[in-house]
Amino acid sequence: MTHEAVRYVKGHGTQNDFVLLPDLADEAGLTPGLVRALCDRRAGLGADGVLRVAVSAADGVRWFMDHRNADGSLAEMCGNGLRLFALFLVRSGQAEYGEQRIDTRSGVRGAVVGTDGTVGVEMGPALLGGGSVARLGSQAYAGTAVSVGNPHLVCMTPTPVTDLDLTKAPIADGTVFPGGVNVEFANLLDDPVDGADAHVRMRVHERGVGETAACGTGACAVTATVLAGSEGTVAVDQPGGRVLVRIDRFGAFLSGPAVIVGSGVLDPGWLSAIAG
Repeated sequence: MTHEAVRYVKGHGTQNDFVLLPDLADEAGLTPGLVRALCDRRAGLGADGVLRVAVSAADGVRWFMDHRNADGSLAEMCGNGLRLFALFLVRSGQAEYGEQRIDTRSGVRGAVVGTDGTVGVEMGPALLGGGSVARLGSQAYAGTAVSVGNPHLVCMTPTPVTDLDLTKAPIADGTVFPGGVNVEFANLLDDPVDGADAHVRMRVHERGVGETAACGTGACAVTATVLAGSEGTVAVDQPGGRVLVRIDRFGAFLSGPAVIVGSGVLDPGWLSAIAG
């Protein structure tokens, strides 16, 4: 790998940004060290994670999204990454506008890519769990555990989320979340928008990354908490922009903008230095 040209694509879904690798067929080549180097915002390309385009082993599905967090760890699911991945497949001529299916570590998910850059993805069920607590500094925030193929702790709070300091990771109960957890803090707002049933403002600290400008699975987890088992649509505002999440008997469906910023080739010398 260190002696060959490796292409990359940079893009984001509501500013949750990723480096996408379309040609790295060998999974072993995507080492945790390479992922960390690519995601480094000073010495690399800068990203919240890496998406490798891989061949799926699922019947009738061509592509698998191999997602890694910025710290090099494996990730089960990523809604914003999936939206970017689906857009890339269309823009690169490997899928058509409209519906497609993509394999992930949480199972096969459907995606719908619009010509206006809006991408909607099936997120599977958002399953409410028990209560727990996140500690942020000296303050404790009551929350609800939610699984969206990956673990979340949703803390609805009257404290404006814009006032919170998320430069350090919230402390959650390791016995409840032994593999770590994504923690969302959300305010329920009074003005439903875009035809939604409810409107929330959210910030998130993602495990293996830190605070991100948006989190697709986190938006679904917050929506499930707000709807409390009922069906409906919630507009979720995050620092990176607004997404809509619809929950019905089929599961959660996330929609919002996805953007491809540009593409290029990784310098072989840089790759050799990383590998060395």
